[in-house]
Amino acid sequence: MTSLRTFKTVSLSLMIALGLIAQSKVGHAQQLETITVAGGCFWCVEADFEKVNGVTEAVSGFAGGTVANPTYKQVVKGGTGHYEAVQITYDPAKVSAATLYHMFFRSVDPTDAGGQFCDRGDSYRTAIFATTDQTAEAEAAKAEAQAELGQTIVTPVLGSAEFYPADGYHQDYYKQSGLILTRFGPKSKANAYKAYREACGRDTRVKQLWGAAAPFAGS
Repeated sequence: MTSLRTFKTVSLSLMIALGLIAQSKVGHAQQLETITVAGGCFWCVEADFEKVNGVTEAVSGFAGGTVANPTYKQVVKGGTGHYEAVQITYDPAKVSAATLYHMFFRSVDPTDAGGQFCDRGDSYRTAIFATTDQTAEAEAAKAEAQAELGQTIVTPVLGSAEFYPADGYHQDYYKQSGLILTRFGPKSKANAYKAYREACGRDTRVKQLWGAAAPFAGS
């Protein structure tokens, strides 16, 4: 009888412990937060921020426009008002929104109002789409970046906007192994991405602007 009571007590304790662990995991998952930024080519922004400790996911998509569920062709053609944007999901226990905004400004050319690097046009402009709670941190990061750079930053801090993920073809493009035909012959998407990034001059320009403060250039 004593053995049975002991077994029940141990079993109950184990169930309680497992329940607490499960609740802890659910609570932790609920603590994840997101920011949305536009920094030119969304492949590049996604590739950059998925390297950051504390970022759990970066998704390429569109934001800021008037067309619901736009296609990539619609956006690059113009007229939708959308930016190529990336929604970054992160664990605030490991990295803050302020840090991510700080890194964002130093990963782009925030002095360029016409696009980014070789990509020109409205859809390639820079912006931060901030909720009411995020606006102060975004504006502070912008002011700090402008003071450090000593040039006018044209990247606007806009209000929050509906984010529309791009189709699967564009997600994690920088590490896809599928082959595509380029002007240099067949290449994996990952290698085509590297060639595009280098040819577009993204890292060269970012290094020119930010020097050692650039968090991703050449990484």
